Amino acid sequence: MNLIIHSKNLQITDAIKNYVNQKIGSAVEHYFPEKATFHVYINLSIFKNNQCIEVTVPIGDLTIRAEEQTTDMYKSIDLVEEKLKRQFRKYKTRLNRKSRKEKMILPQHQPLENNTEQVDEEEEIVRMKQFQLKPMSEEEAILQMNLLDHQFFVFQNSENDLMSVVYKRKNGQYGLITSDVVEQANRAM
Repeated sequence: MNLIIHSKNLQITDAIKNYVNQKIGSAVEHYFPEKATFHVYINLSIFKNNQCIEVTVPIGDLTIRAEEQTTDMYKSIDLVEEKLKRQFRKYKTRLNRKSRKEKMILPQHQPLENNTEQVDEEEEIVRMKQFQLKPMSEEEAILQMNLLDHQFFVFQNSENDLMSVVYKRKNGQYGLITSDVVEQANRAM
């Protein structure tokens, strides 16, 4: 495991670096001791008196992400560690349950490196992401969305090969949006 720490508007002291290594590193090693060759990306930043930590852990074909912000960096690190532990437990439980049923590994949904940021006007696009759609079931898409801690997730539905979006509703339940069948016919031509 390799911790890659970046910062924005913050100078990383040895104390913070050691604390991150102790908390985040030990949490990852506890749940994934056999995986010694993956990277853990950690971004520390300060804005508007909030101290934020974002942790992204690409594990095999899945990405786990957690983010916290408080007025104290050490408190943010503690809170994000707890979030990561919950997500690791959920991932391991689901993976074990799934592998017993279907002997299947969850598919990959990996963002490409083509991220750009622009800041000009209020109605202008400020960030773009491109990613490959991988075929997966609706259940797997919901799991990936929750592990990334996002409100929605775009995927290719393995049941009908249509582009679909799962999203978290305000009441805590999930919604599904699928593309029109006409789109599929146009792609076949």
